[in-house]
Amino acid sequence: MQPTISVFGLGYVGSVTAACLAAKGNRVIGVDLNSDKIAAINTGRSPIVEPQVGEYIAAAHSDSRLSATADTAKAISESTISFICVGTPSQRNGRLDLSYVKRVCEDIGNALRHKREPHLVVLRSTVLPGSTDSIAIPALTSSSGKQCGAGLHVCVNPEFMREGTAVKDFFEPEITVIGTDDLNGAKPLRDLYSWVPGRIFETSLKVGEMVKYASNSYHALKVSFANELGTICRELGVDTQKMTEIFTADKKLNVSAAYLKPGFAFGGSCLPKDVRAITYLAKELDLRVPLLEAILPSNNEHIERAVESILSSGSRKIGFLGLSFKAGTDDLRESPSVQVIKRLLGEGCQVRIWDDNVSIGRLIGSNRQFIEDLIPHIGSLLCERVEDVISGADVIVVGTRAIPNDALERLITDDQTVIDLINLDKTRRLARASYAGICW
Repeated sequence: MQPTISVFGLGYVGSVTAACLAAKGNRVIGVDLNSDKIAAINTGRSPIVEPQVGEYIAAAHSDSRLSATADTAKAISESTISFICVGTPSQRNGRLDLSYVKRVCEDIGNALRHKREPHLVVLRSTVLPGSTDSIAIPALTSSSGKQCGAGLHVCVNPEFMREGTAVKDFFEPEITVIGTDDLNGAKPLRDLYSWVPGRIFETSLKVGEMVKYASNSYHALKVSFANELGTICRELGVDTQKMTEIFTADKKLNVSAAYLKPGFAFGGSCLPKDVRAITYLAKELDLRVPLLEAILPSNNEHIERAVESILSSGSRKIGFLGLSFKAGTDDLRESPSVQVIKRLLGEGCQVRIWDDNVSIGRLIGSNRQFIEDLIPHIGSLLCERVEDVISGADVIVVGTRAIPNDALERLITDDQTVIDLINLDKTRRLARASYAGICW
């Protein structure tokens, strides 16, 4: 039997959600304070302009599967799942305004006070991580007199719909996210989405909230990135369309999950040099490209976070695993590990270093010259054996994945702190040691 669903907020997200859920055979009750939106739904018209939504609303209204009301108590009494789709606008200072979310949660809670059957509240509005715990749930529980898990269940279900293609995005999602700390209570939402073709992720409330911001921030980043590069191309007479076609054809590195796992700063002979070159070229052309110009300062801030994380341990005896800019190479050019170590030495730390690919005796060419000319003091700190580095340190800094699989487990003791710069796989992290990552 299909559930009856109430959708609070008949703006863009709420209207699309209501129309599409009704199209799937559910009975849907829209709830809004705006009488014009209510009248539109109740006469089979769409309150918004969006392809296909009007047709779905007309059909659902004709089949008596979609109606609207301003009566929260009626909607709650007749439904088992409530979607919150109210706005979360920006205040003048940029802070998110959650007053609509709080108010609708209080209204739902007051209606739930007199309901015996369990009810699932699904937050679909875009809210920052922690908002469900700090705003929505307290408003629901205090007004309803119910506790989460005992007649009241709460989930986060962010939407990933684009205006103009919202219906297609709803019915053909790449991902569906259910954020919950109550797996049993989330079952009705799992069942509701049993038809989705993409992957369903069940995760915590905070991850569910954050993934929406990760998506939108990345989309904004891509638009600005493309526009800045296009601006440089136009100024140079480069065919922007052809360049973009070739760039996006690389699905292994360019348009993929590559480089999107949080870890340590980038370095090496290519990325820093090429970012500097393209931003310098933009200056020569009198073009402002603030996004590209912010890349290197952002990378430097990440190195600073690593330094502060190590120094905050309070210890000055540091064992550093990894020196080259990434595992499997002896390239030290612009290695972020080198920059961290130089800072630590400047702070008076005692540092010993192990890197299986970096040894003064084996290095030749530019890498040997680099050590001898620019960082000879670091070269003297290199040890041949990882055991020698770990045994004499209070803090172990992991800056490479090229560590023997058993080395950390075998050599690190309970009183040593591990600071992970490269986001080790969870299976390699030591539960018995004091472990800290820098952005996870």
